[in-house]
Amino acid sequence: MITTHVLDTAAGRPGRAIAIELERNDGGSWHRIGAGVTDDDGRLRTLTAPGPVSPGIYRLRFHTGAYFAAHQQVGFFPVVEIEFLVDDGGQHYHVPLLLSPFGYSTYRGS
Repeated sequence: MITTHVLDTAAGRPGRAIAIELERNDGGSWHRIGAGVTDDDGRLRTLTAPGPVSPGIYRLRFHTGAYFAAHQQVGFFPVVEIEFLVDDGGQHYHVPLLLSPFGYSTYRGS
């Protein structure tokens, strides 16, 4: 299972209503396997069905430009993409995004 959440570190609040896409790399081509919008807590738990996922390289695409525009801010990164490796598809992969208008960071969460 793959999940994510967004925290707006500049505002100190969850990143609500951010559109996110999940893609998997199959032989050099990216294929969308999930999409959704963060909830009021900044979380998106429905990118994949519960249970195992196929090992491989995945990419999360966060559409942050619309989020910043909705808050009357200019964000330097209109889209944030994070690629990561799933080596054991039976594990839960939680990939958070810590976001501000001019920077971001991420890590493998739990």
